[in-house]
Parts: sequence; structure tokens; C-alpha cells
Amino acid sequence: MLESEEVAVGLKAVIAIVVTGLMTALGGAVALSSGTGCAPASIDVAAVSHLNTTISGFTGDQLVNSAAIMNAATAAGMSQQAQIVGVMTAIGESGLRNLTYGDDIQGVINPDGTPTTSLGLFQQQASWGSAGDRLDPARSAALFFSRLAQLPGWEKLTPTAAAHAVQVNADPIYYTPFVGPASKIVATLGANSTGGSCPIGGDSQALALELVGHIDDRTLTGGEAPLDQIRSIAQGKAVPDCGIDVRILQIIVIAVRNFDAVGVSSINRKCTGEIIGAGALSSHFIDGGGHAVDFNSLDGRNLTGADGLSLRLIGLLDPVVPEGSRIGQSQCRTASGVPLTLQHFGQLEDYCTHLHVQVKDAPGQLTLP
Repeated sequence: MLESEEVAVGLKAVIAIVVTGLMTALGGAVALSSGTGCAPASIDVAAVSHLNTTISGFTGDQLVNSAAIMNAATAAGMSQQAQIVGVMTAIGESGLRNLTYGDDIQGVINPDGTPTTSLGLFQQQASWGSAGDRLDPARSAALFFSRLAQLPGWEKLTPTAAAHAVQVNADPIYYTPFVGPASKIVATLGANSTGGSCPIGGDSQALALELVGHIDDRTLTGGEAPLDQIRSIAQGKAVPDCGIDVRILQIIVIAVRNFDAVGVSSINRKCTGEIIGAGALSSHFIDGGGHAVDFNSLDGRNLTGADGLSLRLIGLLDPVVPEGSRIGQSQCRTASGVPLTLQHFGQLEDYCTHLHVQVKDAPGQLTLP
């Protein structure tokens, strides 16, 4: 054997040992590096006031007001989804500015001829409470969440439908453009929360809402079809044969929390009618589709299933996926001399242009902190 060949073999062996060691060291825990998607907890408003940053076009007092809204949801015992609905509504009503005037300043009047008296972040009228309450960000948000909580099944509505039911504005889909910015604000400020944890939940819409924030800021990219499938779930739409297994949504969330940029090329092929790869037997297609995801890039680099970034993602996922889950590109790793010792994943062959992850034949749920 030539000296160069001996070095190459040695390097491959080291890679295999490192990957195996990484999976063992993880011990079933998923490292959540960004803090996005954390369970509602107290936001340090003072810290937010000193942030020199812009999130989805909002900055300064707008972010401070967002933090006040998020804290009001937490105080009411409500979810991150409620935080997103609250911030989204305030974006649509006031641009996250605590306005001391309302529509009456613009010459708009109520149907009965009286001037409107809407004030504050949520542009609440006199029926909501005193002017002082409506002009206090925390108290006005508490008023909003009190009415949201009284709305039966609001969690199953689209965010804009939930907000419309509370605000009773003229256009039932008015708030739709503000879902993405609100999701990003909540995810980003949530990283500065204290006293909470960062679990990954099991609600498809909440998971999709988090992902929409990443889609809108381009940290989650991919083909139009998979991203639209995620958006539909975030909007509460049940599109036939276009659903996504909740475990696949959880896997994508793990990816976006641990990498700066994630590219997804395919999720539900039943939705798009694509008969490629394993065709109608593919986990992308069978039983309504959406039981697999193809990651084609991480941190701006194309994946082969045998590269370092692919191996890192496999290392994050293997301890937490249920028995029976499978990953692709086994022959790519064999060709690269990178054998894996896996706890839960089975392996299959696939093109060396992405990393395929499927849960179709896995009966259990992800084991998440």
C-alpha cells in the first residue's frame, strides 16, 4: 500500500470513530443551539431595549412591545402559538407601535356615525377598557389574550382567523402577511427568555409556524412545493394528500435549530404527483405522502449523505428518532469509507445528492427533551 493510501485509510477510520463517538456522547439529547421555538418564558424586556438589531424589519420600541406581548401570553399561561398570534395582530393593527390615536384621527367613523376611539398596539376601542389600559402594552396584550382564550378551539384556526375572531375587523384574512414576521420575532426574542426550556412540541401547526419564520428569513430554503406544504400547515389548512408527518416537521425543526441554513428539496410527493426514486412506494408518496424529508444543503453546502454536515445531522437525529426510521445514502458512505454505528436508524441506498430521512415504518414518536 502506498503511503498516501495509508494516510487516506487512517483519516477515514478517524472520521468513523469520531462520528460513532459523537452519537454515543449525545446520549439521546438534542443540542438546541439557537433557542428558537422555546416554550414561553419570561422575556427580559430591559435586555431587548438594548438590542441593536432588526428582526423582520422591526427594531427598537417595536421589539420591546413584542416582548411585552409575549410576556403577557406567558403570564396568561398560553402557548408560543398564542405569542405569535398576539405579535402578528399588533403588527397588523399598529406596526408594533403604541399609538396614542386611532382611526378617528384619519376621519374614519363607526357605522352609527360616532368617531372611533381605537388606541394602542391592538387599536382597541373603548369597549375593551380604559384608555390607560389600552395604552399600556402589557395590559392591552392581556386584554387581547383574555378574549383569545375564550375562543373555543382557537389553536386549530389559522392565526389570521383567530385574530379576526378576536378583533372583529373587516377582512378575515388581513393578518396573513404578518404570520412570518411574527414567527421570526417570537423565535428570536424567545432565545433571550429566562426560566423556560426549549422543547419541541407535537403540534403540527405550531411546528410549521416556527418553520415559516425560517422560510421568510431564508434560513430554511428549498423547492416551492415543500415550502408551500409547510406554509399550508402553518395556516391551519388541511390540503388532501399534502400533509406532513408531525415527526418529519420535528426533524426539520431540529435541523433549523442546529444549523445556520437548511435546504429541503422534497417532502410530500403525493402532493406534487412526482413519481421518482422509489415512485409510489416512496415514503415521500405512500399513504398520503409526507413521511420523509430530503435535506439537500446545510450551512450553504450541498450534501452527499457522507459529508461532515450530513454526519452531524445524523448524529443529532439518531438518538431521538423511533426504531424503524431510516436514512439514505448508505452506499455513498461506504464509498467514502465512513461506516456508521447507529442506535435507531436503519440505512438504505439513495442518490449522493442529499440526505434522505424517513419515519414511514417507525411506529413510535421522537424521544425529545
